[in-house]
Amino acid sequence: MPNKTKKREPLRRSSAARRNKRPTEARPPDSKGRDSKRADAKLDFQDPHAVSARHNSLELAIGREVRDFRRKLSMTVAELATMAGMSTGMLSKIENGQTSPSLATLQELSKALQVPVTAFFRKFEEEKDASFVRAGQGLTIERRGTRAGHQYQLLGHSLSRDLAVEPYLITLTEDSDVFPVFQHDGIEFIYMLEGEVGYRHGDRVYVLTPGDSLFFDSDVPHGPEQLRKLPIRFLSIITYGRGERG
Repeated sequence: MPNKTKKREPLRRSSAARRNKRPTEARPPDSKGRDSKRADAKLDFQDPHAVSARHNSLELAIGREVRDFRRKLSMTVAELATMAGMSTGMLSKIENGQTSPSLATLQELSKALQVPVTAFFRKFEEEKDASFVRAGQGLTIERRGTRAGHQYQLLGHSLSRDLAVEPYLITLTEDSDVFPVFQHDGIEFIYMLEGEVGYRHGDRVYVLTPGDSLFFDSDVPHGPEQLRKLPIRFLSIITYGRGERG
């Protein structure tokens, strides 16, 4: 008898296997050809909505102070825990705001860190300020390097011990004198409101029109160099550590 060979049917995935198979999602590369997921992971921005809630927690405020004082003394968690007579796990919970330390615990920590107990509550009790300035009522001041036709209106100030923030509304008119070159510590942010200006920073000149912004290190020589369309108005926000500037 002729030998009948069975035809093998091609293997088929079961319906369950087909359902479980998910297509691979392709992520577009960034401008340098890298995977966008990997590029995004490098950006570390705070969540503006989460921050306000976190800062209102007494436990978190105490924890931040304990951690800051410890780091200033270049101490490890284990070293401070030993000096304060507690476990590293408990100290870690305190620094992360996961537990409410007793007064006795805070006293031991204050001895180990050589600070008063009240220092742990400083940031929590610190008064939070706000400056409200109506249109046209900013404080007109004379800054170093100010020339005729350069009007600086201070729009607010900060009460922080470590950080100074100076927001200005700057107006340049046809009466503006020779353009000054500024150079000072800190970081500056400029946002154009009206007109057009060629703004120098180092060896480059940026042409700014309404809606444009410029963010730069202000220890590099900078200033308005070309008054291209008058009047010119822009916001200038300068930030620096207190004690850096005279």
